[in-house]
Amino acid sequence: MKIICDKTNLLKAINSVVKGVSSKTTMPILEGILIQTKDNKVKFTTYDMELGIEYVIDCEVIEQGSTVVTATVFSEIIRKLPDTDISITLDEKELLVIECEGSLYKLATMKAEEFPDLPTIDEENSVEIDQKSLKDMIRKTIFAVSTEAHRPIFTGCLFEVKDNQINVVAVDGYRLGWKKKYLDQSTSDFKVVIPGKTLNEVNKIILDTTDNIKISIAKNQGLFEMENCKIVTRLLEGEFLDYEKVIPKNWETRIRVNKKEMQECFERVSLISMSTLEKERKYPVKVTIEIGKIVISCKNQAGDAKEEFMITTEGKNLEVGFNPKYFLDALKAIDDEEVFVEFGSSLSPSIIKSVEDTGDYVYMILPIRIQE
Repeated sequence: MKIICDKTNLLKAINSVVKGVSSKTTMPILEGILIQTKDNKVKFTTYDMELGIEYVIDCEVIEQGSTVVTATVFSEIIRKLPDTDISITLDEKELLVIECEGSLYKLATMKAEEFPDLPTIDEENSVEIDQKSLKDMIRKTIFAVSTEAHRPIFTGCLFEVKDNQINVVAVDGYRLGWKKKYLDQSTSDFKVVIPGKTLNEVNKIILDTTDNIKISIAKNQGLFEMENCKIVTRLLEGEFLDYEKVIPKNWETRIRVNKKEMQECFERVSLISMSTLEKERKYPVKVTIEIGKIVISCKNQAGDAKEEFMITTEGKNLEVGFNPKYFLDALKAIDDEEVFVEFGSSLSPSIIKSVEDTGDYVYMILPIRIQE
């Protein structure tokens, strides 16, 4: 095997697949990148038995072939080489020879035939969506997936196609993010839960363009497919939350507020709430709403914080506590200048959404009981 690749394209491919490399395995082959040539293209593949990534680039193929090389060393060498063409050769001793200007490296390899095949997806259901929209849907929900292993179904996002609409939902027991989009084409209804780890990698690889990405589902596997890249993932099994039933339909108090102003106030007050002096305990930020104004405050052993500013209010006066990180995550995900925050009682879920609400994004957060 001998290929000559432009460093920019080569590095893009390697950066895309490297997250599919297994970090904890008893199989050394899974710590590698499979390199395969075909005609004037080279394909890079990684697979950790749950997530598999393929990326194909054009290059000059002088001699066809395939091999597996340890991902960490190979990727770091490529990353640090000069920005020019790189020659990669598998020599007669089965060493991978990397040459670039005055640089020369030789790496041990493993046999390509020992690398496990990625699962074959016998497509049962599929949907196509532009990459920019998918990127936005993941960004507005992924932060709300659970990190708790004892509830594995909530460590992923629900992808639900229903009534010509795609819903992406994340929930961790304390908050919920729901982004939806109407589809340009009709498709069969289906729903699956895709691991958050996979979606984080998909979001890094896809582009902010109108080019489509195809999502295919088969039994316990999912496939994201673009022009030069495929991502195969195991799906999560279990019963996801019936999310529409838990979202409040009515409110008792509603405020209209400048998103940036509220975000900055929460960020400042959270310096006290999340102080390292109090890292063993969680102190909520208290939100007090009166006619025309809001007070955001926190008091603990680290100190006191208080922010007050004018807002538009409707309904009853209210005092409620929140985890400030959860509130900030929602504000950062909304792109518009103003938001509505809708409250029930001091112990019922609150809703955060854009004032320009088209119903396509909803964020729900549970309050924290305030200890006086």
